[in-house]
Amino acid sequence: MLPVLLLSGCTNNFNRRKTTKTICNPVNISYRFQPDGPSRREAADPTVIFFHNKYFLFASKSGGYWHSDDLADWKFIRTDQIPTEEYAPTVVAIHDTLYFLASSTTKSTLYKSADPLSGKWDVAKDSMDITVWDPALFLDDDQRLYLYWGCSDKNPIYGVELEYADNFKPVGEPVALLYGTPEKHGWEVPGDYNETYANAPWIEGAWMNKHDSIYYLQYAGPGTEFKSYSDGVYTSRNPLGPFEVTPLNPFSYKPEGFAAGAGHGSTFKDVFGNYWHIATSTISVKHMFERRLGLYPAFFDNEGVLHTNTQFGDYPIIIPHEKIEDGNDIFPGWMLLSYHKQTVVSSSLEAHPPSAMTDENIRTWWSAESGNKGEWASLDLGDKYKVRAVQVNFADQDTRLFGRTDSLYYRYIVEASSDNKTWTMMADNSTNTDDRSHAYTQLKKPSRCRYVRITNLGVPGGKFALSGFRVFGDGEGPKPAAVQNVTVSRGPQNMRTARLSWDKVKNATGYNISYGTDKNKLYLNYTVYADTAATINSLDVDKSYFFAIKSFNENGVSN
Repeated sequence: MLPVLLLSGCTNNFNRRKTTKTICNPVNISYRFQPDGPSRREAADPTVIFFHNKYFLFASKSGGYWHSDDLADWKFIRTDQIPTEEYAPTVVAIHDTLYFLASSTTKSTLYKSADPLSGKWDVAKDSMDITVWDPALFLDDDQRLYLYWGCSDKNPIYGVELEYADNFKPVGEPVALLYGTPEKHGWEVPGDYNETYANAPWIEGAWMNKHDSIYYLQYAGPGTEFKSYSDGVYTSRNPLGPFEVTPLNPFSYKPEGFAAGAGHGSTFKDVFGNYWHIATSTISVKHMFERRLGLYPAFFDNEGVLHTNTQFGDYPIIIPHEKIEDGNDIFPGWMLLSYHKQTVVSSSLEAHPPSAMTDENIRTWWSAESGNKGEWASLDLGDKYKVRAVQVNFADQDTRLFGRTDSLYYRYIVEASSDNKTWTMMADNSTNTDDRSHAYTQLKKPSRCRYVRITNLGVPGGKFALSGFRVFGDGEGPKPAAVQNVTVSRGPQNMRTARLSWDKVKNATGYNISYGTDKNKLYLNYTVYADTAATINSLDVDKSYFFAIKSFNENGVSN
């Protein structure tokens, strides 16, 4: 066993300022049914840009794009004037115009729009000199434009300068910027848990940011179908390198929780100067490319280390209206109240039992026997809690739906009760006409109750099915005790792996393992529900690591 410093963690001090608007991952947008079989929804490889006082969100194969005033409420723009059926779109603002480029193996066409709200676009260049997959456009402070791309288990991430004043012609030859090296970097090893050492990773999804004169080249690996899908980062003083791997990787990492994966994303600033990272989460059950989006706060610390806060990454977070310093500033402390709680349902398919809607796993789901009006599911939270928000995640069991239509929406009601007899309305979606398969509702006033029930009034197709019926709020009991007797072992045969174990904490729902290569920078997070052990295979072979573990339950987080 190698010597490892174990930190007990700091005192939990969530910022309980008056909350305004909260969000909860997966991002609450209209994920489109794909035009080919099997019937499933998808959005992935996102790019967000702030342009003309609005945020614009572009994602793979979505039939259009979205805009928002606040990163919470997204409105869809349908268009056929850009290739919205292609993968991994990128956009860049040059002067007063937005430029769009998507993946292609035949011809890369650049589009432009001065008014993307209208959905109207023109061709800026019919055929780029280089055909690219997973492109990323980056405009430097000196107004020089760069293009990055790559998506392969063999080839590197490339970069080249473009002269946009001369019809976007390349300046010089493309430069190979980085290759996958899974023998050094555990996060690049394929598999849900970075355990498939025989296979090469897919290195893809380039993105570039500049901060304090440093260029941060970001990329995704090891594969979009894995829970380990994450984003790494290299840095340089030059936009075309040479680049060096940063001390802490991957900088965007969420291998567990309700919706796992945080890869192939984009890092952007909001209007208050806060950084965010929007990335791809994986389901990959009905199809390898069945994916969703997650939005997380991101930061550059005082030494320029880029990191993304994914701790409680699929719990509610506050949309800030000012500059924040860390993720605790926007975490309201609303805890998950529904994990493994007793469930009663109207009917159930044998392969999709009621327990699957409360197991914090988006890859499993409960399905009723039909999609008929009146199918229902009821949770017994076990005690009275102050419920503040509900997230309803639909699983689209046995759908035969393809593409977008105006008739795709769910209608249902969510009710609360203290005695399982008298019910009051919590969320009324009985006349809903908006297609949201991960519908998050923040209650105007908290509801103190023990039982929460959802009743189907209509689904767009298939059966009434939920991958997660998630309830958030405040418990009134004690927080769990601090974690004791932590052991960590590593190597010597495989230094990419650390094995941790600890004593079970009474009344704990789960545990957050925070770790990093600096004892004061425990930016990475690994969530464990119920269990008291974890194997983390994402380490860098030549670095020492520091670990801290906190337990949590419905009432809060331990020291």
